[in-house]
Amino acid sequence: MSEGAASDSASAGLLPLTGRAAGEILFRRATGETVTRERFLLDVEATAERLPERGHALNLCSDRYRFLVAFAAVLVRGQVSLLSSDRTPHALEQLVAAYPEAYAIGDEADRLPLPGVEHAPLRLEERRRRPGAVPLVPARRIAAVVATSGSTGAPALHAKPWGALVACSEAAADRFGFSGPGTAASIVGTVPPQHMYGFETTVLLPLHAAVSSYAGSTFFPYDVVRALEAAPAPRVLVTTPLQIRTLLAAGQALPSLEAVISATAPLPVELAREAEAAWKTRVLEIFGATEVGSIASRRTVEGELWRAYRTVTLRPEGEEGAAVGVAHLPGEVLLADRVEVLDGGSFRLLGRRADLVKLAGKRASLAGLNAILCAIDGVEDGTFFAPDDLDTNAAARLSAFVVAPHRSEAEIAAALRARVEAPFLPRRVVKVPALPRNDVGKIVRAVLAELHRDAARRRRHPELS
Repeated sequence: MSEGAASDSASAGLLPLTGRAAGEILFRRATGETVTRERFLLDVEATAERLPERGHALNLCSDRYRFLVAFAAVLVRGQVSLLSSDRTPHALEQLVAAYPEAYAIGDEADRLPLPGVEHAPLRLEERRRRPGAVPLVPARRIAAVVATSGSTGAPALHAKPWGALVACSEAAADRFGFSGPGTAASIVGTVPPQHMYGFETTVLLPLHAAVSSYAGSTFFPYDVVRALEAAPAPRVLVTTPLQIRTLLAAGQALPSLEAVISATAPLPVELAREAEAAWKTRVLEIFGATEVGSIASRRTVEGELWRAYRTVTLRPEGEEGAAVGVAHLPGEVLLADRVEVLDGGSFRLLGRRADLVKLAGKRASLAGLNAILCAIDGVEDGTFFAPDDLDTNAAARLSAFVVAPHRSEAEIAAALRARVEAPFLPRRVVKVPALPRNDVGKIVRAVLAELHRDAARRRRHPELS
């Protein structure tokens, strides 16, 4: 949809489910099947007819196209999708606890043990009739509630109006050259659709930009290569720094790439250069957060400056972070990232508040992790520790230090596995007589860092224990 048409629709308060033209391809299945706009609309109509009469739906679909169909069907029925990239039963139970009338939608393979939650199976059936008109959705309608970890250990919930999601998609399409005339780009993503970055770039973009997305598995390097080979040029790989490193280490040749887009963690310049040289392409980064979605981009090898999207405003709030405004969001959102705003919509990142950590495309609060740790039976005191190189060293992981006289380290580690996502599980749980706190109760980081180094030495040399 053109910018002018989008503006007219927005002023009327309604935005189309998709701005793609009849016959355009939105998705490519692993089977080789192409999904046109007409097939997509038929799938949405058929799915929407079978949905329960509820207000919220937990989208568990792992297949990217089926995820989109479920999301769109829920949207046109006037319901709200609940999205959580944390797939642990504990996290999903917490999310459903906030919306007790919610049902889950997905394949039988996506079914998770959620007591008391109705499961609505998603079945895509062939229909021989023509689809109806493209549904119009109120721009202010809440399309999704996205869960992320909060400072108390409970997930923070962020409501996403349909207008904000559309505006973000159109801004990204404009930034990456997907909105003009020419051959539609093929997107292959390695990020789950429930993750805000994967949701925007691999699920929503095909609705509003000249791209098609790949729906099959992209878990292993071989899967990524096969997916790229099945997609026509120009190809765009949407991935993360960790997955870029894994692909390079695999040493497999990739088909020609128009671009690589990376997000979820800072991308080292050296890794970007290596990828550009190996794959003969451009490596671009997206900057954003679950609260606001993607808001800026850069080509990593060209320098540290980011360029904000045209729909974004950015205002520094000193050490507190940055106030971000996005089109169709009801107000500014305070992010933990400190920024220096320059002329022309550019800005420089000055670091994040120390409480937040990102690993494997996910964000967590150390305060929230500490709350989970200290809630374990038998733990009298405890804290997670993030090493200084957590953002730059792919091998770096968190550690946990606990005061728990009557629990073993193995028992505490097992309890954490049931409540914490895998990327944030501590590499080691270390029991100590007391945490190094100062007179006002704050932990002395320097002492904790030495405990961390000592635990690492003892792990490498058990004879020192």
